Amino acid sequence: QVQLAESGGGSVQPGESLRLSCVASGIVFRLHAMGWYRQAPGKQRELVATITPGGNSNYADSVKGRFTISRDNAEKMVYLQMNSLKSEDTAVYYCNANYIRVNFWGKGTLVTVSS
Repeated sequence: QVQLAESGGGSVQPGESLRLSCVASGIVFRLHAMGWYRQAPGKQRELVATITPGGNSNYADSVKGRFTISRDNAEKMVYLQMNSLKSEDTAVYYCNANYIRVNFWGKGTLVTVSS
């Protein structure tokens, strides 16, 4: 059974940082591209960042320079370091695992950025 479990969400003020974590089970982690997506209230889910099995990363323009995705294949973990958070970063953040067009999703973790 595939499981992706996110953690690390919370409420912060603008300019602060958070680190999201996702632990995977039930997949051959090293073969999967991993990603973080988010969905704000009333909006569609959007890509935040992805990282290939080899460690190449890609970011949405809105988070470039502020967010960093990383992975630990030995621990089956993927992380999202979020710095300089803005109110528009408020959303539920979802962990994604992808291998040959098969996608798995976590249940999400809520990030709220508000003064």
